[in-house]
Amino acid sequence: MKIEFKHAAGMTLASAFLLAGCGGGNSDDRGSLIETPQILGTLTAAQVDSGTASSGLQPISGKAKCDVQVVGLNYATVGVNNEKTNASGVLLVPAGACANASYPLVAYAKGTDVQKPRTLASASDPETFLLAAMYAAQGYAVVATDYLGYAKSGYSYHPYLHAESEASSVIDSIRAARKAAGSQNVNLSGKVMLTGYSQGGHSSFAAQRAIERDNANEINVVAGAHLAGPYNLSGSLKLTQAIAGYQFFVPFLVTSYQKVYGNVYTSTSQAYKAPYADYIESLLPNPTLTYTTLVTSGKLPGGTPNEARDAVFQSAFLTDVQTNANNGFYLDAKKNDLLGWNPKARTILCGGAGDPTVSPAVHRDVAQADFNSRGLTNVSSVDVDAQVQAAFGVAGKAPTDPTSAAFATYYGSYHGTYEPPFCHQAARALFDKLK
Repeated sequence: MKIEFKHAAGMTLASAFLLAGCGGGNSDDRGSLIETPQILGTLTAAQVDSGTASSGLQPISGKAKCDVQVVGLNYATVGVNNEKTNASGVLLVPAGACANASYPLVAYAKGTDVQKPRTLASASDPETFLLAAMYAAQGYAVVATDYLGYAKSGYSYHPYLHAESEASSVIDSIRAARKAAGSQNVNLSGKVMLTGYSQGGHSSFAAQRAIERDNANEINVVAGAHLAGPYNLSGSLKLTQAIAGYQFFVPFLVTSYQKVYGNVYTSTSQAYKAPYADYIESLLPNPTLTYTTLVTSGKLPGGTPNEARDAVFQSAFLTDVQTNANNGFYLDAKKNDLLGWNPKARTILCGGAGDPTVSPAVHRDVAQADFNSRGLTNVSSVDVDAQVQAAFGVAGKAPTDPTSAAFATYYGSYHGTYEPPFCHQAARALFDKLK
């Protein structure tokens, strides 16, 4: 999808603040703007409609009511040890026919990203365009973080699926959005909705937990919609069948927790087989390679999920993770489960039953049962599998022949392409009731 901008402006890098580890994370600094926010371009309502019509998204998103300004952000946040650092991101502002209104703010967390330079501060990015179509063009301001270790962030690595630093990145993006809105004469209503997809579902839910625990007087979260997120990480490590995308997600998680906690392995060869042990700790996120080229270049294996798992990891390491209740990696995952707490705002957990990467049976349903066990009535679940099957299945049904091309396409596209718009539709339906 090609999007033409009405105008564009370059970003000017600030110099002094981009060093990680330069002192404690003073809360007064967090969310401060390191660079003057720049309007990078504007998507007109007509451009949004053209994009949603050509992609088939328009029946879900609806026609655009607003133009959308794309504003680049670079803001102060903290790392895993509360050390000062920065993250970048994007603010999407309704404009045109929606100018001068008061907007609720949707804070979004993105899905797993293997490309280190990628930023959401680009309307040609598919994830950013989806946010523009589903929310900003409908009258919501949207802020979306690039996370630690991506794009302009000076952090030395990305703490993948580390709940507290994910939450910090999202919370400080909200603070940055408020400061940027003030400088752009944009009026925010004060209502905040949280959402995210895949890794972002974990991040947005972690942010809701942290805000309701620590920042409720500062940030008025009226709703959370957490989409296809892995909330039961420790439980997922006990699965005997590998998930789709295993060769990307699990090594990323293992090396992340080793860097955060230092207790996963004593040497890379204890966990990984050759040749991956030689370079795995610096592989993700990658400065040049994509999901496709990580495999075609041989940096990560292809094959079935189980074949990929067995090519990358030492069998003794996997066995210990699955069977040893004191395994370091398992205990780290338990620290980052999002169970055992009570959300206060209206909350939905969305996913499709056929998702081969983040199975609702392992994550959404376990989390829902956990909340139900304490009598919570403000958390509910949405299953979009029927919509996915109707839109993308064979004669409206999921293909059943695992040897067929249709089966490979359907399940290969389910989590990354088919499922997100329907979950965003469910999220916006909730937000529209509370905005």
